[in-house]
Amino acid sequence: QVQLVESAGGLVQPGGSLRLSCTASGSAFSRYDMGWYRQAPGKQRDLVASITRSGITNYADSVKGRFTISRDNTKNTVYLQMNSLKPEDTAVYYCKATHVIIGRFDWGQGTQVTVSS
Repeated sequence: QVQLVESAGGLVQPGGSLRLSCTASGSAFSRYDMGWYRQAPGKQRDLVASITRSGITNYADSVKGRFTISRDNTKNTVYLQMNSLKPEDTAVYYCKATHVIIGRFDWGQGTQVTVSS
């Protein structure tokens, strides 16, 4: 099992940038694939970006070219750099860790990101 703590989100103007971080504790971080998901009010939770333990990334079409996911295994941390933010990016963002062998997954507590002028 891994415990995930996300950094605070915030209020950002359209076109602005924000970086989220998610730090894991409790188990070997390098054994986990990591992902960022988001959930807007009244909508399902969707994948934003993912990164395997070897660094292979994947992005939702809606964020390609604007968001970048990365990880630092020495700090047990995964990041989501969000640029050129749009109002439709407003959501609660969740970090997810999936164990590569047993498939167990854990979620962070979620952090609110609001894009508005």
